Amino acid sequence: MTPSGTELSRSYFEHVVRPIVEAAWPRMPYAAARLGSGSEVLGLDDARSRDHDWGLRLELLVPAERVDAVDTHLAAHLPETFAGHPVRFPTTWDPVVRHRVQTSTARDLAVSRLGADATRDLGTDEWLSLTGQAVLEVTAGPVFVDGSGELDGIRRRLEWYPDDVWRHVVATDWARVAQELPFVGRAGERGDDLGSRVMAARLATIAMHLGHLLERRWPPYAKWLGTSFAALPRAGSAAAPLGSALEAGDWHSREAGLVAALRQLSRLQGEVGLPALDDPVEPFWDRPFQGVRAAAVTLVADSARDPAVRALPRGVGSAEQWSDNVDVLVRPALRRPPRESNAG
Repeated sequence: MTPSGTELSRSYFEHVVRPIVEAAWPRMPYAAARLGSGSEVLGLDDARSRDHDWGLRLELLVPAERVDAVDTHLAAHLPETFAGHPVRFPTTWDPVVRHRVQTSTARDLAVSRLGADATRDLGTDEWLSLTGQAVLEVTAGPVFVDGSGELDGIRRRLEWYPDDVWRHVVATDWARVAQELPFVGRAGERGDDLGSRVMAARLATIAMHLGHLLERRWPPYAKWLGTSFAALPRAGSAAAPLGSALEAGDWHSREAGLVAALRQLSRLQGEVGLPALDDPVEPFWDRPFQGVRAAAVTLVADSARDPAVRALPRGVGSAEQWSDNVDVLVRPALRRPPRESNAG
């Protein structure tokens, strides 16, 4: 049976990389882990994952003054293969055939994924610039050794949002749902079943994001969002009504599935200690459609105490809440949240 990607990386480190590094620098504090991109970092790789970018990969985090020397030493001393796998191979982002022991500092690894220096406390804007996937690429994978403790400090700092920022992003998801929930029925009533389905799918995505927030779990990117959501201990129960909404052949059933899921998530919101309504849904004006109560947004948003968080624009939230453009989400420099203009 072929080992998982992280099992392979761990064995590669223990049997090949570790002896080479420690023979040359026996007292050097360093960390080794399988972080960054790749389904195996989330523990979700399978046979299909092995057709590209999968193999003998790991991150080696060393003092800044040793990065170049360690990388050069590894290039000269690593074998051609290990456990039947090539040590040197191209990737989709780098066509050069080279070893894939990514050597850097812990800080530089974090900055490359997050766009922020997580060796210190992050500011509000920095927290909002993060995506769940970016954080998971630093925190989700296994750590094989951490001699200096710097990587552990980074991962601890990224465990979850500060409380007030958490409240802000939860309120943002409710605001996003409120913007379109009534239109699932309105489009369906006018015979636009395709439009109704598209909005239902978008709302289901927001609901899954909200479920992760309520469970204090970083959401992965789209490929693994449903898998991760279904595995959530409490919010995952909303997968059934969301599935019913997306399978529904008429807008009434579609709307009913979404509303059932939102009510479940609202109950969970109260259980985790955030302000929540008994029922976040109400009729949309006098029309035969359902909408989200304004208080579902304001109740949790107004519970934040930090003036800087309370001053943030409502409905904007984090980078993955204000944009679904992949190029934006994977490029940290583009992930700063927009601000309201002060121009007169």
